[in-house]
Amino acid sequence: MNRLISPGLIRRTLIALATPLLVALSAHSQSIHLSHTTIFVVDLEKSASFYENVLQLKKIAEPFHDGKHVWFQVAEHSQLHVVSGAKEDIPHDINIHLAFSVPAIEPFLKHLDQAHVKYGNWAQNSTTPQLRPDNVKQVYLQDPDGYWIEINDDTY
Repeated sequence: MNRLISPGLIRRTLIALATPLLVALSAHSQSIHLSHTTIFVVDLEKSASFYENVLQLKKIAEPFHDGKHVWFQVAEHSQLHVVSGAKEDIPHDINIHLAFSVPAIEPFLKHLDQAHVKYGNWAQNSTTPQLRPDNVKQVYLQDPDGYWIEINDDTY
């Protein structure tokens, strides 16, 4: 039998082609990523309703089933854990905030207006979205426990 390409050459070629891809996939799977962030709230039902209905996050199953946890998916592999048990609302600084991006900010602001949710620029003296130096529009609002949330139209 006359073979133009030997099986050994095919095997070596496949290994040579696949090795960089396997190394890249291995390195990617070992990189750090955000799993979840947690907020501690006074009224779980009120807070969960805010994140589900105002921010329109998808509620997902949580393993505790104790009535003290509600989890939301915020990215493909990232979650927001809302946990009850806080005794009172405490002041939160706007410098510490969650940030969510929307495809277009104006329709989302109309949604916030319809939900009667107060929002504004960083200084909270205007409802007009402010423009970051990278041309991303952004506004800030607070959840029922006073946690600050940025909404922007960043497209990455």
